[in-house]
Amino acid sequence: MVDQNERKIFTADPSALGLFGLAMVTFVASTQKLGWTTGTSFIIPWAIFLGAMAQVYACVNDAKKGNVFGATAFGAYSLFWLAVAMTWMTSNGVFGEAMKANADVKQLGFAFLGYLIFSLYMTLASLETNKVLMIIFVLIDFLFLGLSLSVIWGIEIGHEIAAVSEFLIALVGFYGSAANVINHTFGRAFLPVGKPLGIFKK
Repeated sequence: MVDQNERKIFTADPSALGLFGLAMVTFVASTQKLGWTTGTSFIIPWAIFLGAMAQVYACVNDAKKGNVFGATAFGAYSLFWLAVAMTWMTSNGVFGEAMKANADVKQLGFAFLGYLIFSLYMTLASLETNKVLMIIFVLIDFLFLGLSLSVIWGIEIGHEIAAVSEFLIALVGFYGSAANVINHTFGRAFLPVGKPLGIFKK
């Protein structure tokens, strides 16, 4: 019999699920920004369950594996989508008309600006992961740049930048999720993700 104290528990790489959650929520949300759909009511469930819960699961399991980058990225963006879901719920009057009437949209804009700052240094770190993640983070930078310009300063082009960036994040996220699952299953790089740039890390 195997000694229970000697039994090792292995945690599978949660990146595929985390990237799928990111891809799904940005895919759905981008359709509203692009004008293909209207309203936010049916985006809220996807923001909570895919944007938030799938990524927080990936965050916790990356933390167990000692992956600081993955845990931080998935954790921060899962909380972002939970906050955005609550923001949409507020704007739809879920928490009452008084709370809806007291909302200042520029506060949301400064939250976007804060996430732009976060995404910029995460982009720097992503240069030493792989090229798929690097591309996703560069697109996230443009997403938050566009949202900040649009919401804080009312620059219309910012909305267009955000819409296109978010849609592209979804497409690259789907690819990254697929590559993670298929490459692990096949035991080889069936879908290439690209080597890290190797600029900073020895």
